[in-house]
Amino acid sequence: MMKKSTFGIALAFIAAAAGVLTAVALYLRRREKELDEYESLLYADSDFDEDDDETAYAPISPEAPAGDADGVQDDAAQS
Repeated sequence: MMKKSTFGIALAFIAAAAGVLTAVALYLRRREKELDEYESLLYADSDFDEDDDETAYAPISPEAPAGDADGVQDDAAQS
């Protein structure tokens, strides 16, 4: 027959192992949920609509001369 102290040690070991396995399972579940959320944000189709091809900036008009605000051109622009 097993001594009471040996049985207590074995029972404590089994409880500790069950606790560790539960903690690992909860961590993996939480981590997988975070990764799924990150993946859904990373590959969201709503951010990359092909129908939205509007130009974000107005084109630069070629009429404006290169120079200062008073119309005097720089030395680098003249050469």
